[in-house]
Amino acid sequence: MTVIRRITVFLIVALVIGGVVAVYYLPQWQQPQAASKAGFRGVRPATDPVPVLATAAKTADVPVYLDGVGTGKALNTVTVRPQVDGKLINISFTEGQDVEKGYVLAKIDPVTYQAAYDQTVAKKAQDEAQLANAKLDLERYIRLAASNAVNKQQLDTQRALVAQLEAQVKLDQAAIDNARAMLSYTEVVAPISGRTGIRQVDEGNIVKAAEPMGIVILTQLRPISVFFNLPQQELPVLNRAQAESPLSVDALGPDGTTVLDKGKVVVIDNQVDQTTGTIKIKAEFPNANLQLWPGQFVNVRVLIDTLRQVVVVPTAAIQRGPNGTFVYALKDDSTVAVRPVTLAQQDDAQTVVASGLQPGERVVTTGFARLTEGTQVAASSAEDAGQISPRSPRPEATRGSRGAEKGRRGQSSGRPPATNP
Repeated sequence: MTVIRRITVFLIVALVIGGVVAVYYLPQWQQPQAASKAGFRGVRPATDPVPVLATAAKTADVPVYLDGVGTGKALNTVTVRPQVDGKLINISFTEGQDVEKGYVLAKIDPVTYQAAYDQTVAKKAQDEAQLANAKLDLERYIRLAASNAVNKQQLDTQRALVAQLEAQVKLDQAAIDNARAMLSYTEVVAPISGRTGIRQVDEGNIVKAAEPMGIVILTQLRPISVFFNLPQQELPVLNRAQAESPLSVDALGPDGTTVLDKGKVVVIDNQVDQTTGTIKIKAEFPNANLQLWPGQFVNVRVLIDTLRQVVVVPTAAIQRGPNGTFVYALKDDSTVAVRPVTLAQQDDAQTVVASGLQPGERVVTTGFARLTEGTQVAASSAEDAGQISPRSPRPEATRGSRGAEKGRRGQSSGRPPATNP
């Protein structure tokens, strides 16, 4: 019985406490719920105007780019190797030095090659003396043959000897040319203008023409090539634009906006890589200040078109809802209207509006959370607030942004368009 009484007392106390809570707190809880329901139905209590930033839509020429990632490659790369064997007696370059074509990089001991050259010169002089004597004898035989003092066979033999010695002199001259070339190879010269790399062999070593390592690697950095790939779907556009004029290419810094150098497309590869579905493109840059380096990864963008005098707004103004993209346009200086728009091109900073907005109309760029159709606003200039620079660079658009646009649909950065009942 004691246990039953305790349970009964506990239930009575709980009921009393519940009744007190219901009497004192239920009315206060119902008030915010009612206000919330009223706000959901579009009945908004009177508030102060919503502060927003706005900017005017402008007309501008918008370049259209194709973006890619490329790799720098020296326009020419040469492994400088000796062409004759011998002792390396002098290295006349420093590592990392810029040299001109014909600059003497190293010298091999020329003693043996000089001796071989002198020997061929002497051999030619000897044969030329014999040829001169044979020609004198031939002249005598000719005069004697006219008076039948010698037979014709002796005359023919002498003529053959002269021809033989003339051929020998020519052979000697070829030997001289070869010896002179071998002697000149003892001076290792730069075959191209470029920059030397790390020295591969030290002075005093015996070098051989058959060694694959060479003395130094010479690379031509001005100009420089950049290879990059683009999707095969863009091939018709690339070919059409390249046929009109060489395509302009920008090499961008790590931030993706700083232009390191401007070049042009040199060649579009003649086949598509079936493993990746991309086409390889080679571009050439002046690289006057050595901004690009062989083996360096670099962002590139190819200018394929320019949209002339199109309507442009900041990308921050573009909102997305269930029915697509829209902006909050200012009807006047105090209210906003939901304006569906169609986009042509878009990047991180600027968006090209194909339809739905006229130049000069002001659109909201911040403060979307409290906005709906007809909301009262207090608009300030985005330029005055420092959000948009009045002298911002020309807007740019990329073909790649179309895919990003599709991927971002349904991810609204603000509230979807709504109308008051």
